[in-house]
Amino acid sequence: MRLDKFLKVSRLIKRRTLAKEVAVQGRITINGKTAKASSTVKVGDELAIRFGQKIVTARVEELRENVRKEEAAGMFTIVKEEKLEKIEPEFIDDEE
Repeated sequence: MRLDKFLKVSRLIKRRTLAKEVAVQGRITINGKTAKASSTVKVGDELAIRFGQKIVTARVEELRENVRKEEAAGMFTIVKEEKLEKIEPEFIDDEE
C-alpha cells in the first residue's frame, strides 16, 4: 500500500494531500530511509514521522483499504514519541 494512503486510512495524518506534503518535505522515514508519498508500506515496517517538535515512531500492524474510525488505531502501534530539543537561534552582534 502507498505510504500516503496508509497514513490517511490509519488516521495517523488526516488527509492524503497533507500526508503527501509531509513526505515531500522529507519528514517521514520507513525503516530509517527517507520515504516518498508513493513508497510502499508493508506489515512490520517502522514509520518515523516528524510533527513539528515531535517525532512519532509507529509500527505497521495491518494493511486495509477501508477501515472504520474505531478500527483505524489497530493498523499501527506507537513504538515511541520523542520531543525534539528546541534550538535557540544564535544572536548576531551587529557591531559596526
